[in-house]
Amino acid sequence: MLVLFWTDALIFLLVGVVVVFALYARRREHLRTPWRQVARSGVAMGSLVVLGFYVTIGLLDSVHFRSALHTNGDHDQVQYANEILSVFDWLAAPLRARGEKTYSAPFAAYLYAKQTIDLPDGRQQRQFPRLKYGARHLHHPETEKTADILVTAMFAAGKGLVVWGVLCSALIAGLGKRRQQTFRSLYARMCAGRTTTRWRSMLFTLGVLIVIAFVAADLSLKYHIFGTDKVGEDVFYQALKSIRTGLVIGTLTALVMLPFAVLLGIMAGYFGGWVDDVIQYLYTTLSSIPGVLLIAAAVLILQVYLDNHADEFASAAERADLRLLFLCLILGVTSWTSLCRYLRGETLKLRGSDYIQAATALGVRHFTIITRHILPNVMHIVLITVVLDFSALVLAEAVLSYVQIGVDPTMNSWGNMINSARLEMAREPIVWWSLLSAFIFMFSLVLAANLFSDALRDAFDPRLRVQG
Repeated sequence: MLVLFWTDALIFLLVGVVVVFALYARRREHLRTPWRQVARSGVAMGSLVVLGFYVTIGLLDSVHFRSALHTNGDHDQVQYANEILSVFDWLAAPLRARGEKTYSAPFAAYLYAKQTIDLPDGRQQRQFPRLKYGARHLHHPETEKTADILVTAMFAAGKGLVVWGVLCSALIAGLGKRRQQTFRSLYARMCAGRTTTRWRSMLFTLGVLIVIAFVAADLSLKYHIFGTDKVGEDVFYQALKSIRTGLVIGTLTALVMLPFAVLLGIMAGYFGGWVDDVIQYLYTTLSSIPGVLLIAAAVLILQVYLDNHADEFASAAERADLRLLFLCLILGVTSWTSLCRYLRGETLKLRGSDYIQAATALGVRHFTIITRHILPNVMHIVLITVVLDFSALVLAEAVLSYVQIGVDPTMNSWGNMINSARLEMAREPIVWWSLLSAFIFMFSLVLAANLFSDALRDAFDPRLRVQG
C-alpha cells in the first residue's frame, strides 16, 4: 500500500516542474544556448552525473509503502505492516536487517569493545566477540580478511566495468543512429573530447561511480564497510538514507524562498518609491533577527504541538516528515532576504537601461516589461544563488541538527550522524567512522553542487556570454 508524505508529494511536484521546464526550453533558442554552454564544460557535466547519483537515491527513498502481511478471513482483506518503508529500503534490505550488538569498526570481524564471554567450560573471559554478520563467512579473519576484501573488490570492479561498457556502447550506438554517424567515428570523437557535449567527462565520472557502487554493494554484503553505530545499525546504510533529507532541505527550501525573493526584489527595484521603502524595511527587519533563534523558536513550537497531538499521527515517520517540512518552510522564510537584495540592486541598474526606458515610453505594460526584459536578465543571479544556497542549506541542516533544533532525531540525516558522533569522539577508543562517513557524503554533494553552479554562472550571466 502506497504511503504519500507531504515531502514526497512536493519532491515529485518539483521533478515535474523541472521536466516541464526542460521541454519548454528545448523549443526556445535563447534558453537552449546557455545550457549548451554548460554542456561544453567537462567539470559541469561530471558534477551533473554526481548530482544525478544523489537525486536517484533520493527519489528511490521518496516512494513509501506498507508491506502486505497476510489475508484475513473470507473477504480477502489484506493486512498491512505498521512499518513504513521506501523503495530504497527494499533494495537495501541486507544493510537494514543486518544489525549488530553495538559498535564495530569498518571491515571489522569483532566488536569494538571487550565484553564478558561465557566459555564452553563454564569460565568467563573478557574478549572481543565475533560479529553476527560482519566477516561471518571467514573462519580466521586475522589471516583471511585482507585477501578476501581485495578479491571481492576486484571481482566487483570487473562487474562494474562490464556494466559501464554496456551502457557506454548503448549510448554511443543510440547517439550515432540519431546523428547518422558510425559507432567508430563517434567513439573516436568522444575519446578525443571533440563533441559539443562533454560526453567523455560524463562517461568517465559515470564509470567511476558505477565501479564504486558495485564494490561498495558487494563488500557491504560481507562486511560493514563504514562500521556500525551504538545500537549496531550499519553506518553506510545511515549515510545513504541521509541523502534524501539533505536533498529535501536544499530543494524544498529553495522552492519556498524563490517566490518571496524574486517577486519582492524585482518590485522593489522596478517601482521604487514607497514600494521600495516597504520591502527594504521588511527584509532589513527580518535580517536583524538572529536566524538560529527564530528557527529554534519555530521548531520548539512545532514540537510542543506534536507532543500534544500525538494521536493525530499514524506513525513516527509521519511526525518526522511534518517536522522536516516545517523546517524547510522556516528556512525558506528566513533565507530569502539576500537574494531579494541582489535582485533589487540588479533591477535598479536594468531600469535605467535604454531598452527599458524605450519600452516604457512606448506604453508597454509593467507586467510585460518585468517578464520580458527584466526577469530573463536576472535569472543568472537566481540560478546561481539557488544552487549556492542549496549547498549552504545542506550544511545548515547539519549544524541545526547538531544543536538539536533540526530534523527529528529519529530521521536519518548527516546532521544527526554528526550529533551522535559528538559523544563518540570522546570515547576511548574513539569511534570516528560515523563522522567520517557523513563528511564524505556531504562533501561530495556540496562540492558537485558548487562546481555546477560555477558553470551556470558562466553560461547564464549575459555579460559573461557577451565577453565569451
